[in-house]
Amino acid sequence: MSNIEQTLSIIKPDAVERNLDNEIKQIFIRSGFNILKEKKIQIEKSEAEKFYKVHETKPFYNDLCSYLSSGPIVAMILEKKNGVAENRKLMGATNPKDAEDGTIRKKYGISIDKNSVHGSDSIENAKIEIDFFFKD
Repeated sequence: MSNIEQTLSIIKPDAVERNLDNEIKQIFIRSGFNILKEKKIQIEKSEAEKFYKVHETKPFYNDLCSYLSSGPIVAMILEKKNGVAENRKLMGATNPKDAEDGTIRKKYGISIDKNSVHGSDSIENAKIEIDFFFKD
């Protein structure tokens, strides 16, 4: 039984603004991910609030929603064996200062808020997040 998993990845506004989307996609591809679907979109703050509903009670929620809706993003469905964990490892720690060398956030992240990428944190959330952006 192979555990190929799909996960959602978002290239956040700070990275898109700096034209890093293709570079970041190449990192995923070189790391063995398949990009099944992708789209560049700009979402409304109300959509960001739905997307980040899980963080609703946290102090950073409002800023997070404002930030995600502040400019274009690239939403992607990535697929790989152990995709959720592998993506999180490749992204690095939420705070780029704490991220390991070679991770996307270490390389491109500006701050704990502007950390360039989002990735699902569990298989369950990956399904929910993929549906959020790619429900046909």
